[in-house]
Amino acid sequence: MRLIQFMDREGARKVGIVDGSKIQVISQVSRMRELALLAIRQGNGLERQAQLLNSNQVEDYAAILKEQRILAPLDHEDPAHCRIAGAGATHLSSTSTRDKMHRQIDGEEMSKTDTMRMYEWGMQGGRPGPGRVGVQSEWFYKGDGDIVVAPGQALPCPDFALDAGEEPELVGLYVIDDEGCPRRLGFAIGNEFSDHVMERRNYLYQAHSKLRYCSFGPELRVGALPPHLVGMTRIRRNGRVIWEQEFFCGQDNMCHQIENLEYHHFKYNQVLRPGDVHAYFLGAATLSFAYSVRTQPGDSFEIGIAELGEPLVNGIVQVATRFAIDGVRQM
Repeated sequence: MRLIQFMDREGARKVGIVDGSKIQVISQVSRMRELALLAIRQGNGLERQAQLLNSNQVEDYAAILKEQRILAPLDHEDPAHCRIAGAGATHLSSTSTRDKMHRQIDGEEMSKTDTMRMYEWGMQGGRPGPGRVGVQSEWFYKGDGDIVVAPGQALPCPDFALDAGEEPELVGLYVIDDEGCPRRLGFAIGNEFSDHVMERRNYLYQAHSKLRYCSFGPELRVGALPPHLVGMTRIRRNGRVIWEQEFFCGQDNMCHQIENLEYHHFKYNQVLRPGDVHAYFLGAATLSFAYSVRTQPGDSFEIGIAELGEPLVNGIVQVATRFAIDGVRQM
């Protein structure tokens, strides 16, 4: 089952089941989070709860997308209670790119970068088997729900940014239940959107490079994923494709078990606040940055994985920072 969140033409929020070209509207709830918490409290799975609340109301999916009424498939009414984070060095191809970015420092070649060491640790200890804790991956924080851009909308790029590069990823979507236990709703397509030029200057700038907007959706696929997935990323400029690349993702193409990545994200008690939602990016497989592509405002990204439904499309728009040097005021 695949689910979406959207606005109807009257401006009311809705949750719907994807049924080919149609959307079956779900009754009684207006948010995916509500649907998930209701399912948990009634002892149902998410798919079962959606089926129980399936109404007779139908919407046209193409119209929702065209009219830009689609929303991210999971959010929180208070954005501060939506956490966006991710894992890195989980796929060989993107790790190789970052390894080259980090290999030369002040003109001296390093024999092995920390990025490659992290990937090798994942290969050696990231798949410990059921019930066992493996090596932890790289982890980064992106922001709260205010940095999530709806599918179809432009990703804001700050005027101080050195790059505006896509990162096509799988995103795990979660809600924390009343007992403080993370519940995985399913997965979505994600564009993690980072500043790779800043990160290339020095890998210690990675935390800065990740504090950007992101997008995921338009659909949430309920339940487990096929272990091998093939996706496609395209970048368009003035309506013309200037770069495209196939990528592999899914468990078979990762050096960590997804459950191991989840453990090292949720093992901290401070992230287990009941009712909060989490979007966790599971690592990119390929980047246009590795092929010397430099995007610009007005370009658009399209990331598609057939098993996750409609592709994720976002533009780029430059925005001015609201803060200036010497902008802090003394009380």
